[in-house]
Formats: sequence, C-alpha cells, structure tokens
Amino acid sequence: MNVIKLGGRVLDDPQGLAALFQQITQQQNFQPTLIVHGGGQQVDDLFAKLNLSVVKYQGLRVSVAEQMPLIVGALAGTVNKQLLTIAIKQGLQPVGLTLYETGLHVQQGKPELGLTGHCVAPFEVSTLLLTLLEQRYLPIVSCVGFDADGQWLNVNADEAAAGLAKALSATLTFVSDVPAVLDEHQQPIDELDSDTLQQLIDAGTLNGGMRVKVEHALTVARFLQKQVRICGCSCDTRHHSGTLINP
Repeated sequence: MNVIKLGGRVLDDPQGLAALFQQITQQQNFQPTLIVHGGGQQVDDLFAKLNLSVVKYQGLRVSVAEQMPLIVGALAGTVNKQLLTIAIKQGLQPVGLTLYETGLHVQQGKPELGLTGHCVAPFEVSTLLLTLLEQRYLPIVSCVGFDADGQWLNVNADEAAAGLAKALSATLTFVSDVPAVLDEHQQPIDELDSDTLQQLIDAGTLNGGMRVKVEHALTVARFLQKQVRICGCSCDTRHHSGTLINP
C-alpha cells in the first residue's frame, strides 16, 4: 500500500503529475495507492486575486471562519478536481474525497489558528476507503476534514498523509517541488535519521515547511518501522531517489 502526498508547486506541474500518475497506473494492480494533497499556495494565489489578506499566527496560517468557504472550495474543489483530470487522462479511476470519507479522526487545534484541524487517535479508516482501494480505484484526498460536530477544518496535508499512512500501515512518500532534503550546500541528502536531523536543525540548515515535513516523516517512519521518502515529482516511487527518512 502506498500513500503519496502532493504539495507545493508540484500541484502546478501538470506534466510532472502526468508522469507520476503514469507510474501509478503501471503498479496499481499489485500495489494500491492513495493520494493526499495540500494546496496552500493555490489558496494564497486565490486570495491574492481577490485582494484578501492571509492571516498568520506565529508564522502559521489562520483558517478564518469567514474565509473557509474559499479555502474548502480551493482544496476540495479546484485542486482536487484538477488532479482527478490528470489521473483520468492516465487511465486511472480516481475518486475525490475529503478526510471525512476516509474515516480519519480530526479535531480543532489551537483557537488562535481558527478552523485548523489535527489528526487524532485512534488512527483508523472507513470501510468505504478500504473498498475503493481493494477495487483499485485511486482515492485523491484533500486536506479538508470535519470534526465530530460536522465543523469543517483545514488540516496540514503532511499531517493528513502521515495519519492515513499510520492507519493503513502504508509506505509513505512526500512528493514536493524539491528533489530531496538539501544540505547547507544545497546538495541532496540521501538518508536522514533523528540524529542527523537534529544536527541540521541545530545548524539552521533545516527550517520552515521542510522541517515540518521531515519531522512528520520521521514520526511515521518510527511508527511504521520503515523508511519514509521525500522527493520531487520526477522521482520513481518504486526505487531509491530523493531522501529516505530512517526510523
């Protein structure tokens, strides 16, 4: 079982996505795959067109209630359906979902971050998702979640992918607009573990979104006791490329 998380500017790279989906087509019969995607940059682009400000708290996006229809529309609507279009062209049978349909449990986080959600235990998935995977459909899951009261929440897509990989005991690959985790000389790092990760953090080499991504990947690697990969859209998900995160 593969969980592949798409994010960053790779979502604006239809040719790269087509190549990735073609790989999935070739292995779907013997190794079912699930896609999780973000779309923060696409939301920012939409807000810029509408002359809306992006509210942040300590560097993190605040999902303001009044802006949630636009955020949900961009993530679960536009970005999700654009990915479906590319997948269909590659001969796949994609199904667009939110985190709710997958069965993953989500609850609201810090009030300062507005309607931002987090994945919580127990990590389990729905019969619907398992059936889709068994029938070799390709679930394409946006990072929109719902809590127990039906409140929609904006969940970090890396965290959502990690939660689903935990629930499915799946192999996890983070596909982004960078080919790998880079060292201080901007060269790809083949492998990382907790010790080398801490060294990069202490040196100030790893920060921002990539630090969050690697920390999520390390958490999943430890839980699954298997390697997690971070790579660019052109990587072959079946073979070594990008950066492997060791548990």
